[in-house]
Amino acid sequence: MNLANFRFDVDADGIALATWDMPGRSMNVITVEVMGELEEILGKVAGDAGIKGCVIASGKEAFSGGADLTMLEGLGRRYNEARRQVGEEKAMETFFAESRHLSQLYRRIETCGKPFAAVINGICLGGAFELALACHYRIGASDNEKARVGLPEVKVGLFPGAGGTTRVSRLMKPDQALQMLLKGEQLRVSQAHKMGLLHAVAPKDDLIAKAREWIRAGGSPIAPWDVEGFRLPGGPVYSKAGMMVFPPANALYRRETYDNYPAARAILQSVYEGLQLPFDRALTVESRYFAHVLRSPEAAAMIRSLFVSLQELNKGARRPAVPPTRLKRIGVVGAGFMGAGIAYVSALAGLEVVLVDRDQETADKGRAHSESLITGQIKKGRATMAERDALLDRITATPDYAALTGVDLVIEAVFEDRAVKAGVIEKVEAVIGPDTIFASNTSTLPISSLAAVSGRPDRFIGVHFFSPVEKMLLVEVIRGEKTGDKAIATALDFVRFIRKTPILVNDGRGFFANRCVLNYIREGHLMLAEGVPPAMIENVARAAGMPAGPLSLNDEVAIDLAWKILQATKKDLGAGAVDPAQEKLLDILLNREGRQGRKNGKGFYDYPAVGTKRLWPGLADLQPVKLDPDAIDIQTLKHRFLVVQALEAARTVEDGVITDMREADVGSILGFGFAPFTGGTLSYIDGMGTKAFVALCDRLAAEYGERFEPNRLLREMAEKDERFYQRFAPVKKAA
Repeated sequence: MNLANFRFDVDADGIALATWDMPGRSMNVITVEVMGELEEILGKVAGDAGIKGCVIASGKEAFSGGADLTMLEGLGRRYNEARRQVGEEKAMETFFAESRHLSQLYRRIETCGKPFAAVINGICLGGAFELALACHYRIGASDNEKARVGLPEVKVGLFPGAGGTTRVSRLMKPDQALQMLLKGEQLRVSQAHKMGLLHAVAPKDDLIAKAREWIRAGGSPIAPWDVEGFRLPGGPVYSKAGMMVFPPANALYRRETYDNYPAARAILQSVYEGLQLPFDRALTVESRYFAHVLRSPEAAAMIRSLFVSLQELNKGARRPAVPPTRLKRIGVVGAGFMGAGIAYVSALAGLEVVLVDRDQETADKGRAHSESLITGQIKKGRATMAERDALLDRITATPDYAALTGVDLVIEAVFEDRAVKAGVIEKVEAVIGPDTIFASNTSTLPISSLAAVSGRPDRFIGVHFFSPVEKMLLVEVIRGEKTGDKAIATALDFVRFIRKTPILVNDGRGFFANRCVLNYIREGHLMLAEGVPPAMIENVARAAGMPAGPLSLNDEVAIDLAWKILQATKKDLGAGAVDPAQEKLLDILLNREGRQGRKNGKGFYDYPAVGTKRLWPGLADLQPVKLDPDAIDIQTLKHRFLVVQALEAARTVEDGVITDMREADVGSILGFGFAPFTGGTLSYIDGMGTKAFVALCDRLAAEYGERFEPNRLLREMAEKDERFYQRFAPVKKAA
């Protein structure tokens, strides 16, 4: 055998060991070449009478992250080309055969007549875990805290189509299987063992020996479902138990996804239909749904944004070509909610943090926030007391700016006020070294104007964290007019170091994320003023794909903050820059009713001390006109919510704030949850086509106002029928 990605050895007992160790990669992934070599190994094991069985292990820290999704992207491109050349039917035949190749390979491993054992030493996800599920014995590392198994494909618009859906639903009861598959959960090894997904656990160094021992002791080469008389763990679908699972599961699926995700629907269909069929017929059903989903626009958009683009950005696609940053110790000025959160995630990543505020008591409160967060992780079994103590030891809380001497990076996270920030900049620059980078965490104030008071504007940059810091995965890095490459590289390196995704944007009011999301919130305000029922506003927004309604979101960010932003915009840009209906609504809520949002227990919603939040009944009194909900077009409301954000994203491209289309899409999903099934704001436009999008904008502008008026760039692109990813094709560059 001529193997490049595996090492293959047979011991004196006739037990083969296939060690997966792809050269030049830190993580094993399933590629066309890997599939070919697995077939060679299978042929050797099955055809050599001297080989009793085979152990599949990894030569890396992890087993494998799964399939290379760019391989699946290529399948879709080849299908579209073939459809043009040989027609739909022949193209589909080829596509179906190629898309199910991995599933059939795994089934041949499962039925070859020789026992296969999978040794899971670390991360084992997606198609790699489907390989393990096709093996007759699975053993995981009990002493590796990072080891996880799971099938997370649904998170990128796919589902486990190499037999994973069919096998998991036969190893677990259907309600448990559906929960795992629909959530894309990653399970600890111990948890997977308890759930019956693994046969055994052992210390990492003993895994291969244990797997060999299982084969040596006569491990069976027959999967449970191939044994005559096999019974489903949850009983037949059409039984009392089955009827307690599938009708409610369908209702839950609709409630959670609003039928926006073909992959989630395919999971439900594959499990429901597959459990009524013999195993091989069930695999065929799974493969047909997989081929259907793989050709869907949702899968294409999500794979591009949430896998390909996300990986590229996380690997430094936008980083300037300057030497790597060596971050060890950073400073955070401002120990409030944001500053404390930044200190926590930084210390969690292993950095030493100097947390500065106006007095010791305030600084200590910021450090206590980290203690509270890590204690919560301990209670959930995700951290230890020793890890808590080590994390807190890395945070020094102080009112003394001199403690910042020698830090590699300072992040200012004080109140959104120019004068306050200017004072902090002066104090910090008096004590830090000439090469230390200063980063301002601001959500609204232009970085170039803040840098005007700095004595070193080339070392000055913006970093916009999202709240709550420990949960949100995105950070906007804002380049000012005079920001240098060293500052950009340091900020990007820092964001990646704390395991978040950076997007690099140019300076401008609201940057990227806030420009888009504030339009979404405003649209909810204007719908309310028009007389649309509040509950309909919230529910339709979620049906459009947003994670929260605009009224609920405004409560989270605070109504008083929305009012301040509105007034600042009015002051800087004039009265014509704000909508009088929105201003009137916020004025009444905040200044007359004293409703600030969640933080004071009353906003668009009421927040009782006990129980769930509910829409404030008084909202009805703020609507002079009340529209008949049955007369309101739901699709128009959905379009308004998504178009108003996507249109603003297109404007940020024209304004030069966004210069890489990947960042708009990834940023819109991770930053404010823009309908993930669309692939992001610009993919939403590309998916519809610029001609159709501009026509839709014109219709909405005619009825609802000039905020829907397409910008010059969009009209120009529509005339040429261009897409954003066509006109502004991202430059593929490694870090």
